[in-house]
Amino acid sequence: MRAILRLSTAITAPRAAAPAAHPAADGTVPGDTGPDGKGLGDTSPGDEAGSRRAARTASRILAAALAAASASACMVGPDFQGATPPPVSRYTKEGLRNPEVGAEDRRNGALSQTFATGRDVPGEWWTLFRSKALNSLVAEALARNPNLEAAQASLRAARATTEAQRGALFPQVGFNSQASYNKAPGGDLQSPLNDNSLLYSLVTPQVTVSFTPDVFGGTRRALESQAAQAEGQLWQLEAAYLTLTANVVAAAIQEASLRAQIAATEKVIQAQTDLLNLITKQQNAGQVAGADVVQQTALLAQSQQVLPPLQRALAQQRNLLTALAGRFPSEEVSQTFTLASLHLPRSLPVSLPSRLIEQRPDVKAAEAAVHAASAQVGVAVANRLPQFTISGAVGASATNFAALLNPAASLWTIAGAVAQPLFDGGTLFRRQQAAEENLVQAQAQYRATVITAYQNVADALRALQADGRAVAAANAAVKASQQSVDLVRKQFGLGAVSSASLLITQSAYLQAVVTQAQAQANQYADTAALFQALGGGWWNRRDVKPARDPKDPAPFL
Repeated sequence: MRAILRLSTAITAPRAAAPAAHPAADGTVPGDTGPDGKGLGDTSPGDEAGSRRAARTASRILAAALAAASASACMVGPDFQGATPPPVSRYTKEGLRNPEVGAEDRRNGALSQTFATGRDVPGEWWTLFRSKALNSLVAEALARNPNLEAAQASLRAARATTEAQRGALFPQVGFNSQASYNKAPGGDLQSPLNDNSLLYSLVTPQVTVSFTPDVFGGTRRALESQAAQAEGQLWQLEAAYLTLTANVVAAAIQEASLRAQIAATEKVIQAQTDLLNLITKQQNAGQVAGADVVQQTALLAQSQQVLPPLQRALAQQRNLLTALAGRFPSEEVSQTFTLASLHLPRSLPVSLPSRLIEQRPDVKAAEAAVHAASAQVGVAVANRLPQFTISGAVGASATNFAALLNPAASLWTIAGAVAQPLFDGGTLFRRQQAAEENLVQAQAQYRATVITAYQNVADALRALQADGRAVAAANAAVKASQQSVDLVRKQFGLGAVSSASLLITQSAYLQAVVTQAQAQANQYADTAALFQALGGGWWNRRDVKPARDPKDPAPFL
């Protein structure tokens, strides 16, 4: 149960009443009189002047009510304060250290990277890999990816909804007109001159104005919440932009890694095939036993088994790149990637920890969610307070269109109303409690998002610190394995070692080559992950702010 106390006042001109009896031929009702004792069809200069004075008085009352409502307006609920950076001065437990790559590691082909603390992240960070194919593919993905297009549409919709919400702050003006054909009561109720006189027409055009003063700020808080949600959609768009570019780069790096692994596997298969032919000749010459041929054949088959999964993964990776570019699998992109075509960025920008919360789109989106939840608390509080409404109407009412021009047909009304919930079973109070708990939830989710953001950066830094050593170790393992295979093959040709030793060294070499390709790809991927963890440099993008819709009917609002 909800009881509403509604107080209203109305000021009505004497000629606002509709005819209550059948009209005469001249449009007046015989015997009907107004409060002054004169017929409603009678007019005099004094009556018109009095009507104008009443209208001016009503206008002053309306203006005073609007001014009072504006002067007394306030905003209930908490005022949102922007987030402050967490009290941390570094991403890791100890100070930031560059990846350790020694002189021996560099001789083995490892590339050194350095962290540039405090340097800004470029808006197009993927260009640091210096690959024209990668740049063109990212540009195509940004232009055609439907997920990014959907995020842009969501932002436009959120902004339009915000502008629609802003209209509640202004008076609402409308026009309505009603025309009717009526039959007045007859028979014993009245004594009409004839039956046809019971029928009459009534035309009533009106212009109405209504205004709900935002005395306690409920409407403005709702607008604030909607604007915060629109801001959240903006950061969702930036997150989609960053995710798309990072996914394209990661997919290109993974393709390059798979191509390296496939090339290494094919190379090993070719070497094992040559060796099998050699062992077969030796068997035919009676130099080796048949078991050696069987063992080499089995090793070759094992290597050949490795190749199809890699080829399948490469084909699927090509499908992924094609889909990211907004194409169907049958319209495969033309760009291809190898590790040799990608250049590892040597100097890596690392933003200051105090700036991270301003750079991460997910953190900014979480902050916007806190802002929206905070404003909803104000809305819930305002709903428990009195609601005021001011309305007015001006028009005319007559029995035919020509009579509408008669000053006596004019009418106007000004009314004010206030509504205050008295008992609603605790509904509004519980809604306020729910809004406050939603705010607590949003604040906790924001803190969790901030912690995850710092974790992402720390993980990328740790990975890069280890990648240099991993690549150096993998290069050294490939170099040593290759030398071992060459040496054992010579010894095997001279009969100094058995085929089992050769098989073992070949297996070790295959594993070393695959590990090398994976280690190099990890270093590239972790570099891209660092740029993504730092926010992707959206603040340095050259995008132009979307222009206002040219079809906007009220660009001045």
